[in-house]
Order: sequence, then C-alpha cells, then structure tokens
Amino acid sequence: MNITTFSAFKSRNYRLFFTGQSVSLIGTWMQKTAVSWVVYSLTHSKFMLGVTLFATMFPSFLFSFLGGVAADRYDRYKLMLFTQMASMLQAILLAVLIFFKQYTVWEVLSLSVLLGIINAFDVPARQSLVYEMVDDKKYLPNALALNSSMVNLSRLIGPAIAGLVIERFGEDICFGINALSFMAVIISLLLMKLPVFVPKKNTQNVFNSLRDGMMYVIKTPAIGSIMAMLALVSLFVLPFSTLIPVYAKDIFHGTASTFGIIDSVIGLGAFAGGIFLASLRPGTNLRKILAINTFVFGTGLILFSHTTYYPLALVFAALSAFGMMSQITISNTIIQTTVDPAMRGRVISIYAMSFFGMQPFGGLIIGSVSQHIGVENTVMAAGFIALLIGVIHVLYIRKNKQKENDSVVADELSVEPVLES
Repeated sequence: MNITTFSAFKSRNYRLFFTGQSVSLIGTWMQKTAVSWVVYSLTHSKFMLGVTLFATMFPSFLFSFLGGVAADRYDRYKLMLFTQMASMLQAILLAVLIFFKQYTVWEVLSLSVLLGIINAFDVPARQSLVYEMVDDKKYLPNALALNSSMVNLSRLIGPAIAGLVIERFGEDICFGINALSFMAVIISLLLMKLPVFVPKKNTQNVFNSLRDGMMYVIKTPAIGSIMAMLALVSLFVLPFSTLIPVYAKDIFHGTASTFGIIDSVIGLGAFAGGIFLASLRPGTNLRKILAINTFVFGTGLILFSHTTYYPLALVFAALSAFGMMSQITISNTIIQTTVDPAMRGRVISIYAMSFFGMQPFGGLIIGSVSQHIGVENTVMAAGFIALLIGVIHVLYIRKNKQKENDSVVADELSVEPVLES
C-alpha cells in the first residue's frame, strides 16, 4: 500500500477542508489564548483558569450525545456549516464585549459556555464528515493524523500571534480576527462536492439512539478501552495547560508574549508528533505507539514542572506535547477505522465526551490542587499520573495478547488430526 505523509490530499474535498480549517484554527487558538489572558488578568486566580476550561468544555460534555445523534440522523455537511456560522457569531459577540471595556469575567465565561454548546454539535459532525471527504478509505488514518498536525500547527502560530496582538492592539482584536477566520472554512465547505444526503427513516427516539451508542462502545472492547484511557488522561493530565498563564506571568515573570511563546512551543511539539503519526507505515501497532508516547508525555511534564531556566523549559514543554499528540490522534484513528458506520456519529460523540467532558472537571481539580501544593508540584503530579496510565495500558495490551495466544492454542488443540488412508 503506497501511502505517503500527504496521501490524503489526493481527495479534493479533503484538500479544501484542510485549507479552510488551517486558517480558521489559527483564529481559534488566538481566541483561546486571549480568553485565558483576560480571565487571569482580571482575577489573578489559578482556580478561575480551571473555571474557564470548565465553562468551555462542560457544555460539550452535556450535549455531545445529542450532537452524535444529530450527526447520525441529519446531513452532517449542513450541520457543520451551521455550527461554523454559529461559532463566528460567538467570536463577534466576544469581540464587541471586550471592545467596549465594560465587562466582567462572568460575561466572558457565559460566551465560553455558548461556544461549548456549539462544539457539542460541531465535533461529531466534523469528525464524521472527514470520513466522507476522503475518497479512498485506506487514506483515512493519514487524513486523521494530518488533521491533528493541522490543529497543532495552528496552535504553534495562533498563540504567538495572539501574544503580540494583545500587547500591541488589545484582546478584542484577537476575537475579531477569529471571527473573520471562520470565513475560510465556510467558503471551503461551500466549494465541496459531496454525495447527495439521503435521509434515513428513524424508528427510534433520541434516548434509545443514545443508549444504543453507549452499549455499542461497552460491547466493543477495542473501542471501549481507548475511550477509558482517553477519559483518564483528559481528567488528570491534559488540564495542565490551564496553568500555562501562571508559568508565563508568575514563574518566568513574562508578559502575554511569553504566554504565547510557551503555548506555541507546545503546539510545535504536538505538530511534530502529528507529522510523526502521519508518516507511520500501514499496519503499525498504534496501541504500542500510544503506550510509548504516553510515557514520553508524562516524562516531559515531570521535567518541565520544576525547570526555572526558560529555554530548557520550552524544550521539555515541546517534548511533553509530542507525547500528548498520540492521546488524541491515535484514539480518534482507532475509533474511526473500526466503528460501524451506522454508529459513527454517536461513537464520536462519546469520544468527544471522553475528551471534552473530562477536561473541565480536571481543570477544576488541577486549579484547586495547585492552590494548595503549588503549580510546579501539580504539573509534576500530572506527569506521574500519565506514567501510571501508560503502565496500565501496557498491562492491558499484554493481557489481550495473552488471550489471543491462548485462543490460538485452543483452536489448534481442537482440530482433530487427519489420518492418511
């Protein structure tokens, strides 16, 4: 199978999607950086940084099941077009609010909640639609890895631009640029040529559809185990990023640009991880790669946590982000390549719930814990938890391999010998 790093670009629809999303995501990361900076500047509270993450992601957790049902029942293309327009409107409202300078942290958080609700419907529709954009399905893992690279390339560029824009022009300009950036993905969607959507007759109500999706995950260990691992990492490890403004402002005594640079370096490490995954040969054991990179993630966080020499801290931040990339990309790839197409939207919504749903709780936990044991010790603890999750995953892989070997031996013993006449 001749697959290169950019094989998925052979599909016109995917090329359009990749181009539009690349522009839009730069604006998205600019907005995320600006929101964190606004909240921390207003409150000087580490706990409120956790609340900010909670406000954006908890609504995605609450409504992601409905988003999954909608993605399975309705035209995913039109659903994504609607969510992108709604996200643009949210960015415009945020820009107007900050521009007039008369705002409180709770108004910023309320608009973050609105974005979380929109994302609950956007993520299942967008992730499911990628499958339809790729003409040759053997390129799907490559497309998903390129998606992750795109997200993290934008994370490399967006925060760095945001830091400069905040210092020179103000936070409202970041939100305005994000609003404009949505035009790129909307135009790319309008230029696509996808198969005509044929609505299916639905005999189930919404709650039965939700139940079927959950039961499918529970009864499919290959998917269920990945979901469980992602949920643990999202709850206890990934929320470390909420503390980056504290490192920038209080530990390294920097400005908004310092925050942007640290976030960009994390994006650089994750981008490198995404390119690495996109370059893997077909048949590579993704679960093994996931386990190894979980150890890389944890080790990077431990090294970063107490490093006070800024350049060295950036190196460790990039290392941890390289390992972090596998948590999201490989989980998504295994799910997309093994799920029943009829369940795709609902299963991806559970994936979104594991990813988006656990992080807001984790943000509150990390924000609270850091108030008592300090930011550095909290990040170090997150690193050790990542190592523990990696060990659990390795044990799971070995247990499954042993079961497969036992099954093969049992099959061989059950075959009666054929005697020659």
